[in-house]
Amino acid sequence: MSVSGTAGGRIAPGVGANLIGQHAHDRNQDATVYVGNLDPQVTEELVWELFTQAGPIVNVYLPKDRVTNSHQGYGFVEYRAEEDADYSIKVLNMVKLYGKAIRINKASQDKNSNEVGANLFIGNLDPEVDEKLLYDTFSAFGVIINTPKLMRDPDTGNSKGFGFVSYDCFEASDACIEAMNGQYLCNRQITVSYAYKKDTKGERH
Repeated sequence: MSVSGTAGGRIAPGVGANLIGQHAHDRNQDATVYVGNLDPQVTEELVWELFTQAGPIVNVYLPKDRVTNSHQGYGFVEYRAEEDADYSIKVLNMVKLYGKAIRINKASQDKNSNEVGANLFIGNLDPEVDEKLLYDTFSAFGVIINTPKLMRDPDTGNSKGFGFVSYDCFEASDACIEAMNGQYLCNRQITVSYAYKKDTKGERH
């Protein structure tokens, strides 16, 4: 039974998955890098110019918002060779474009989701917010890999007002921060940011 090119009639979960799905099956995933934290002024031409320094590029794709037609702060660069993709991560990660440090990592879909690091810290939550509401709200941006964790007081069981959500890819977590940081949930303005372990300063190279 072959289901090449279609999802077998299944609707892909989440908005993020659809955006990726449009182009994912055409791409050589191993030679593709994901680029995040792009300033609104960044264009596909600029990304092409910067990334071509690491090697020959096949395609640059910045998903556009259908209403405003501006990109959503992330994109993909497909190289001809996997080595060039790896090299671009080494030399271009954290380069600043319009004052924002871009973040680059491999776009491969098949890596173990626990190693992705797309874990978000959600703060300033109303006491009414529970795990289900977190799941319902945040699953709009992509695939959530395990039940959202809400920190609770061990004695009373009451929410401490913060929790964690883990996605299966950075595309989803970036879209989520972009859309949800500073938004109101149950009449309180929540904060959404990357959750780093206390003993590390982000990702080491």
